[in-house]
Amino acid sequence: METASDLFYREGIGAVGVDTVSERAGVSKRTLYNRFGGKDGLVAEYLRRRDEGWKAYLRGATEAVVEPKEKLLAVFEAYEEWLVGEDFRGCAFANAAAEIPDPDHPARVVARRHKEGVEEHLAALAEDAGFDEPGALAERLLILLEGATATAAMRRSAEPLGVARSVAQELLDARSR
Repeated sequence: METASDLFYREGIGAVGVDTVSERAGVSKRTLYNRFGGKDGLVAEYLRRRDEGWKAYLRGATEAVVEPKEKLLAVFEAYEEWLVGEDFRGCAFANAAAEIPDPDHPARVVARRHKEGVEEHLAALAEDAGFDEPGALAERLLILLEGATATAAMRRSAEPLGVARSVAQELLDARSR
């Protein structure tokens, strides 16, 4: 799974076949097919595992913050820290959605659920911070995060996340009045 994850993220889902994963991982194609049912299952599992890791990372980043409103801004900082790495190639979930046109493909379902999970996390933080309409606020914050992440990937710079964080701060301040 580690090999598949690395290959899919670095080279793209469409560019990597089961043969390549099998060869680089040192396992037979039969083993991969028995365990994952095929490439679609392998890609979906790659995204499920990234989702689990990301959720844990995000929970850790926000649980470490005491002030409820600041927890929302900590999400932006967590994204920025994640983007600083040299191997950043954009959001794995957005990349998968862009590569796989079928909305019912198992990997697209996982990618969509991941974004919904981030939005739910933001909504819970907004509710804990006492904001009115936490779902609407979470949707806006997610759109800021997604746009900044895509821009950061294109520019190969974490700067857009800093800009998005300042816009989020303005949004939170306006809703606090």
